[in-house]
Amino acid sequence: MTRRRRFLTYLLAAPTLTVGARLGLDAADPATARAATPGPGQAAGQAVHAAAAARDAASPRLVGLPGIPDIVDLGDAMILAGLPTSHLLVLEVTPAGRAVLHLPRLEVGQGLTTAIAMLVAEELDARLGDVDVPLSDGRPELLFNQLTGGSNSIRSLYDPVRGAAAAARARLVTAAARRWNVPAPTLRTADSTVLAPDGRRLGYGELAAAAAAIAAPAVPALPKAADRLRLVGRPTGRIDARDIVTGRARYTGDLSVPGAVPTVVARPTTVNGTLKSLDASAARAMPGVLGVVQVPSGVAVLAETFDQALKARDALRTTWNPGPVAGLSDADVRERLRAAHAPFLPPPPLAQHLDAEFDFAFVNHAPMEVLTAIADVRANRAELWFAAQSPIVAQQTIAAELGLPQNAVTVHVVRGGGSFGRRLFFDAALEAARISKAAGRPVKLMWTRNDDMRHGRMRPAGHHRIRAVYGLDRVLAWEHRAASVRTDFGHGLGEALTAAGYDLPLAGLTTSEVFFLLTEKNPYDVGVPVQLLAEVPLDLHTGSWRSVYSGTVRVCDEIVMDELARRMGQDEVAFRRARLRGAAGRAVLDTVAAKGNWRRPMPPGRAQGVGYHEENGGAAAYLVELDATDRANPRVTRAVVAADVGRVINPRGLEAQLTGALVDGISVILQAGNHLDNGAFREGSYGDFHYARQRHTPPVVEIHLMPPSGPPGGAGELGVPAACAAVANAYARATGTSPRSFPIDF
Repeated sequence: MTRRRRFLTYLLAAPTLTVGARLGLDAADPATARAATPGPGQAAGQAVHAAAAARDAASPRLVGLPGIPDIVDLGDAMILAGLPTSHLLVLEVTPAGRAVLHLPRLEVGQGLTTAIAMLVAEELDARLGDVDVPLSDGRPELLFNQLTGGSNSIRSLYDPVRGAAAAARARLVTAAARRWNVPAPTLRTADSTVLAPDGRRLGYGELAAAAAAIAAPAVPALPKAADRLRLVGRPTGRIDARDIVTGRARYTGDLSVPGAVPTVVARPTTVNGTLKSLDASAARAMPGVLGVVQVPSGVAVLAETFDQALKARDALRTTWNPGPVAGLSDADVRERLRAAHAPFLPPPPLAQHLDAEFDFAFVNHAPMEVLTAIADVRANRAELWFAAQSPIVAQQTIAAELGLPQNAVTVHVVRGGGSFGRRLFFDAALEAARISKAAGRPVKLMWTRNDDMRHGRMRPAGHHRIRAVYGLDRVLAWEHRAASVRTDFGHGLGEALTAAGYDLPLAGLTTSEVFFLLTEKNPYDVGVPVQLLAEVPLDLHTGSWRSVYSGTVRVCDEIVMDELARRMGQDEVAFRRARLRGAAGRAVLDTVAAKGNWRRPMPPGRAQGVGYHEENGGAAAYLVELDATDRANPRVTRAVVAADVGRVINPRGLEAQLTGALVDGISVILQAGNHLDNGAFREGSYGDFHYARQRHTPPVVEIHLMPPSGPPGGAGELGVPAACAAVANAYARATGTSPRSFPIDF
């Protein structure tokens, strides 16, 4: 029986009430569901909005050309691609009174399961503690609706989850009305129960079987209006927090799959090198060793414990053929990137221009949990367990590699300990499947930190050129040439964009170019903006690092905005504000400037910096204060953040995302990057990959969230470009320099 047929039987089966999202979506009133009302703690944000509106009404606005993302962005494209299967989301209410939402996304620490549980509890009028959000196995019938990325999970699931929960609530109320023989509209719901006016009550578990048989509820199955929300928008602790801090949360490495033995891999000395010779005799004779097998990526060692496997791996005698980039180092990559640029257009006569060039290093994702995958490959089937952001593509790829039909491969999605884009790819799972097949037994494969640092995925190195043409107090043109080592989008996003129809009007463009067009824009009136992407194909493992192109493109833009403001004799914040096209963005910028006491006097060697960014239906501004009195050890001492992401589900989760983006900005601007030396990456651990430690983070961080301004926007990546830019601009003002290569201390 296929998964789709099982879903259809869910709709009819007692004693569990199971509904699909379409039952609620068909009845939903988007205008009512998305109405925005202020909540506690939002008065200050409303005041800023009002003040900004008054200033805007009193002064003429500069209106620039909109970018493609102003009309349709990447999130819109992903929602469109997933729309045909959005109704296949499944919510169950069990006889035990549990509301179970099977989540077709990956939890990697971003708090997604908590936000989804809050939506279910809100619309179902259930206690939050009664809601479970397990991760769905790979479900190929979902097509493009099981991809976690692009800050799109809440944006795409918001309406379907609310619709499913509202549909379930309507059926529970109808079941109670029939049992009591009273009009359904006289009943209300609260705390996972249906309540009658006379005080009678029935728990949801008691009603689940009867509700499952109801096809047409007697009350509307509409999501709540904004003024009825009791949980959404309220700061809430994570539903999995206790499990995480007590060790009960289960990651792939914690799973006990019968017969799966610890496995590690010896890898080449350069990226994508190949095995030349192998002597495994000493390793095979070591205690606990169960096998040594060759796979395309190296030599796998299987043992009774990971300690034994690692020691045996180190005892292998190997020689390696050099990889295809064995002769390349950072300087060579920079030279190729510089040569990839299209030339600037000549500036108009009598106009002035500001030119700037920027270099960005490779950056590893470096999630706290190393890549781990369990694979059990048999002659006619395969079963895998790993943290998968793209489980359907993983299933398809692994099935093709093993010569099995897709439905013979099962992918169990396991929570991940961080990702930042790394787990969009399933390198460890594919390798584990190959090893399991070659060894003829289940394996638990662990990539060590060194494995992933030197042979895993990177944010590509990049080089940028910007020319800003200005005159008569106007910015007349803005040309941005971005050159990057090619980013690998082979995790399913390209197919999703094609499914959404973006291969038709944009015929001839690569997936990278379409992604660039749907995400990159200059939010300011800068006359005629031109942004071009050139990619250099190198045989390196690249991937989408948190905020993808915006993490470099918009940082360069914001640095040039600072420098252009000073050249034109204007305050950096006022210069931005006068050119921002949206009132919401101006309110965000006003908030961060007011709360951060912009331009307050500071001692020599210390300064403030500002960065602004909008993407994925949201806007964020960061103001940081940086102490560079010790030029070799600059430190951000204070950060003030303001963000508008529409309807906020869990303010506490959003604050955590924005704080994490700040740490990313401090890291990749000041100190964290990866060196390529003759085809091998130098850094191999947190010891030499200098990501921010506790001592590098500011002791004071203030976050201000704006009142709800519409449906939820994406927040997971929004803060990174603004945070990076604020740190870079603060460093420039504190030191009197113009940094052009990042990280600065590299």
